[in-house]
Amino acid sequence: MIWYEEEVKGLELKIRELPATAHRTVFYGSSSIRLWETLAHDFPDRHTLNLGFGGSTLAACSWFYERLVLPARPRTIVFYAGDNDLGDGRHAEEVYLFFCALMARVQQTLPDVPLTFMSIKPSPARWNIIDRIRFANFLIRQKIEATPGFRFIDVHTPMLDSHGRPRRDLFDTDGLHLSPRGYALWKQVLASSPEIF
Repeated sequence: MIWYEEEVKGLELKIRELPATAHRTVFYGSSSIRLWETLAHDFPDRHTLNLGFGGSTLAACSWFYERLVLPARPRTIVFYAGDNDLGDGRHAEEVYLFFCALMARVQQTLPDVPLTFMSIKPSPARWNIIDRIRFANFLIRQKIEATPGFRFIDVHTPMLDSHGRPRRDLFDTDGLHLSPRGYALWKQVLASSPEIF
């Protein structure tokens, strides 16, 4: 976790400089969150706070939860992570266990704060591990559906074309990170589920 420290410390400073208020919608997770530069504009009435950090795994998000999410005093949490773990060779079952560890932290420290998990996206760059991505999503969805206070939002399916392959227009040239159209789709999916806010 050492190599995340510099960016995490920057986020800690960002949190300390915020006005002393709660009721924020905290977007937490990997670079897919960090690079969402239009987030505040996309949800202008939601008091969004972007706490994404580059390259982070679901394991790292669980590790840094107390340092980043708790001090932000969220009203609700929107969370995306997991594909970096799978890209690093982790099994779907491991990603599921990392999510369960994060879930337990949220239940213990913020029992009244809902958390929405955005499903792991089907990127062209990681199409070779799509079976693990699908299985991780399946395991996490099952856990969430049996746990009050947690929600699963499927961004995976809308990102596929009519042949069941990732839509290239939703991704940057690296085939991994989202394009502006990708973020517009994510905005649309979240906005169509207003209960998450």
